[in-house]
Amino acid sequence: MKRFRNNLIAVDQGSSVMFSDFANNGPMWAGDGPREAVTMVEFAEPYLHPPMVHVSISMWDTGGDTNQRADLRVEKITETGCALVFRTWGDSRVARIRADWMAIGEIADDDAWDVG
Repeated sequence: MKRFRNNLIAVDQGSSVMFSDFANNGPMWAGDGPREAVTMVEFAEPYLHPPMVHVSISMWDTGGDTNQRADLRVEKITETGCALVFRTWGDSRVARIRADWMAIGEIADDDAWDVG
């Protein structure tokens, strides 16, 4: 559990189409074996510390003739952004993925002075 020291908690959120590989026969749709797509997210304002980030698949378009394998996670979380990472493997055919994310953490207080 993460505890916050003050009441200056900020929530930032967004939605990202990570790829659309059907139209151009890209690797997520036409490839096989391990594949990965990374989308960088930049927060609207920097946090004091790396925030807690939640990510979920909000839309996925897959081929119905193969197994549907998906791993979506957040990596490289910093005060200013993070990386959304989608992975699939085997013979899975993924045409498109849209990921929704939400970051929650402390922000700076413009009225607080650092006198130390």
